[in-house]
Amino acid sequence: MAPRMIQSMEILQLPLMALQERIEQEMNENPVLELSQTDPAESDEGEEKEDPDTPEETERELVVDEKSDNADDFERLVDLDREVPEYFDERPRASANRIQDEANRKHDAMANLVDRPESLHDHLHLQLAELELKPELGRLCERIISTLDARDGGYFRGNLRDLLPPSADAEQLELAELALSIVQQLDPPGIAARDLRECLLPQISPDMLFYEELRVLITAHLEDLRDNRLPAIQKATRMSIEDIHDSWEELRKLNPKPGGVFAETFVPTVTPDVRLELAEDGAYKVVMDEDRVPQLRISEYYRRRLANGTATSEEKEFIKRKINAAQWLIDSINQRRSTLTRVAQAIVNYQKRFLDEGPEAIEPLKMQQIADEVGVHVTTVSRAVDDKWLQTPRGILPLRKFFVGGTRSDDGDDVAWDAIRIKLQEVVDNENKSKPFSDDQLVSELKKHGLTVARRTITKYRQKMGIPSSRQRRDWSAKS
Repeated sequence: MAPRMIQSMEILQLPLMALQERIEQEMNENPVLELSQTDPAESDEGEEKEDPDTPEETERELVVDEKSDNADDFERLVDLDREVPEYFDERPRASANRIQDEANRKHDAMANLVDRPESLHDHLHLQLAELELKPELGRLCERIISTLDARDGGYFRGNLRDLLPPSADAEQLELAELALSIVQQLDPPGIAARDLRECLLPQISPDMLFYEELRVLITAHLEDLRDNRLPAIQKATRMSIEDIHDSWEELRKLNPKPGGVFAETFVPTVTPDVRLELAEDGAYKVVMDEDRVPQLRISEYYRRRLANGTATSEEKEFIKRKINAAQWLIDSINQRRSTLTRVAQAIVNYQKRFLDEGPEAIEPLKMQQIADEVGVHVTTVSRAVDDKWLQTPRGILPLRKFFVGGTRSDDGDDVAWDAIRIKLQEVVDNENKSKPFSDDQLVSELKKHGLTVARRTITKYRQKMGIPSSRQRRDWSAKS
């Protein structure tokens, strides 16, 4: 493919924030690019402002053709140069206001930096420093702490032998076991556990409600609780179902990942590429937020520099090459704006019921349908919606969310899988918990609502939605 087409596809695929970074990078590397917005401090108060989206006539026509000598363009620029004031002979400098604005932006960015929170390792090392340990024991404790990962909940996943020399004897291994027990006594309770039992046991104390029951459940029946085998626990412990339920509720208050509170959570900033405006007739119109994408133009200084005849042949070749690259970028950004707007508008038109009525009204939609509607290749639609967001009355949504598969209902209408999942969750929420529906019964229940779905599909979506099996959903204390 031609380099210009490759660049156009790359620009189309970039989300808004990445596009802003790309434009900033290009402006740093290409001196002929500049922002088309005029600094108010540099404008005459009585001067009529032009539409920033409308490029000047010279901008639209000044495209360097590598196969010609561009004589017409240069002759036109020479004519324009006769009307240019003398101050264009020098490179224009940034105004004081613009320099101050840039300084303010950098200052704000530094002021908004988040302080580094205390890490799990820092928290444990501070406690370890307060203990009077022998040097060798202290070093083993530090090695154990270094293996803990807050994102994993602070579990010790390694092998104690790996922390010792290959020739370590039984006494050194016993010392490593002691080091691990010391680390496990640090705050938060349950840290450096090797399994869930070791994690939960330090978190219970004799003054807690159902302490004895909790200790028994944690020690011997975690798997039974996971699989909701309460009768098996009742038979083994002689506890009543009610006591098991009450103890289980207390157990859920414990923290299975105590180190997770020190894990840094990163929530990416989502900036919508396009937004919706509601017209008086109830139709939705897709609008690009032009303020978020800098408007570019080719520098007037370099136009004059190329035309006034003072530049050397090397300088002319450099300027011609940079103007060509700048025009390619400007055209690619304009093409991105046009394609993204048309694709988003076609999607919104198709999914209007979803925007009006909610997720249960979403329609099955494939990218090929939008490609046919807009008149582009399906890969162009894929690039246009990739990592792009739409601001709607129902929140900021990814454009890919509007593309869903589906099936046919008994009355012949297409039904999206998202609508089936919503109905499946509704059926499960309203079932009799003393006799929850099996997957076969869920198939029958959905059929009552006109949705024909295979059993394996029910199983797949139930697991994907985090809905337990019928045995795990059963409430043994509920009456039939």
